[in-house]
Amino acid sequence: MSLEQLITISPSTNKPVTTRTGLSDSALATLPSTATAAFASFRQTTLKKRQAIIHKALKLLTQRKDVLARELTEQMGRPIAYTAKEITTAVARAEYLLKISDDALADTDGEAESGFKRYIRKVPVGPVLILFAWNYPYLILVNSLIPALLAGNTVILKPSPQTPSIVEHIHEIFTEAGLPENVMQYFHCGSYFQLETLVRAPEIQLVCFTGSVAGGLSVQRAASDRVAVRVGLELGGKDPAYVRGDVDVKWAAEEIVDGAVFNSGQSCCSIERVYVAAEIHDEFVAAVQEVLKGYVLGDPSDPKTHLGPVVSKRSAETIRAHIKDALEKGAVDATPANESFEHPPPDGNYVAPTLLTGVDHDMAVMKEETFGPIIPVMKVADDAEAIRLMNDSNFGLTASIWTKDVEKGHELVDEVEAGTVFVNRCDFPSPDLAWIGWKDSGKGQTLSKFGFDQFVKLKSYHIKDYPK
Repeated sequence: MSLEQLITISPSTNKPVTTRTGLSDSALATLPSTATAAFASFRQTTLKKRQAIIHKALKLLTQRKDVLARELTEQMGRPIAYTAKEITTAVARAEYLLKISDDALADTDGEAESGFKRYIRKVPVGPVLILFAWNYPYLILVNSLIPALLAGNTVILKPSPQTPSIVEHIHEIFTEAGLPENVMQYFHCGSYFQLETLVRAPEIQLVCFTGSVAGGLSVQRAASDRVAVRVGLELGGKDPAYVRGDVDVKWAAEEIVDGAVFNSGQSCCSIERVYVAAEIHDEFVAAVQEVLKGYVLGDPSDPKTHLGPVVSKRSAETIRAHIKDALEKGAVDATPANESFEHPPPDGNYVAPTLLTGVDHDMAVMKEETFGPIIPVMKVADDAEAIRLMNDSNFGLTASIWTKDVEKGHELVDEVEAGTVFVNRCDFPSPDLAWIGWKDSGKGQTLSKFGFDQFVKLKSYHIKDYPK
């Protein structure tokens, strides 16, 4: 039986750039038992030792960021001007988790009582399966990998076939940093049935999945008949922004455009819906048009490019279908003239940023995840209408309100149904805050001190002095 061949197609050219070979079923079946054997010893290492390994690995990752950045651009299409920043940000995020790990993993004392010692200890759960996506692979991986290792777990990693080399570099770097053999394993796979086999393996104690809602539901179903296994899901978003009438319109337009189209809109927390106060609606649309005139869509290997291709032909088709649906239902394409938008490179999956006005919630572009560089703008009469529309979604990852009245903004975000709410900012997972999706955007959490919780289980100790 021939092994599965996984071919990575360049979003820029639609030509193959790399090929990986999947594991046989028999080889795959050994991963959980190997992870369990490694866990028996790794869990006994001190936190200080684990911290030292990760500290060294982060230094190595930083040293290699330029090479890794070029591979990211080639495999997933983000412009070279920005890919190294992902690695820098991933290192900074990991360093924060490293910094707080002593407190996050510390024992919790019980009530003081003469003759007794009682406390709660956080112990590692065991082998962890981490399935991570292609759009921000280093950032997504850090969210789970760093707390998993700091807590004393072993890990099995599966990257997206779109960005296969990331996991190989990470394995090489952590091995060089001193991570013991088999504490980290990885495999390439495009088969749901192989993934289901791993999720069902009794040795796996936690599955961390980042990707689509459909993918997350498949993982959850596969784990549904196992009591012991936990499932953490980081899924999609349809994140709204509300621009109140008191803002500096030019500034707000620049921020909103960046939050909507950076990485060609391929972020779970990019802005996908924009609600604008009626009194500034036209001025805001004009300001967005001015911002878009300065953007360059083109070859991601060119340092002057702001926006590269979307990841696949299928993705481009979905985005264009959302635009078509909106236009057929009465929306207006208000995208300004831009030479690079009209004449992108011929062979890749290039989708120009598209500004839509006159949208409403009968359109797919306001209800379904688009995952592309579209800015749909809807006029609202007041705060109450804006909040109602922001909450009219099956998703609840992030949301933002833009206003000079920060106190009022703070008051309004209390009413918004999302795991992270911003005032005058967007599209920024801060490592000191929990990253958590509400509704169909996920369950479980990463980042902050709470990001360690799913990687440990609690064990209570009740020690009584021997009676004399």
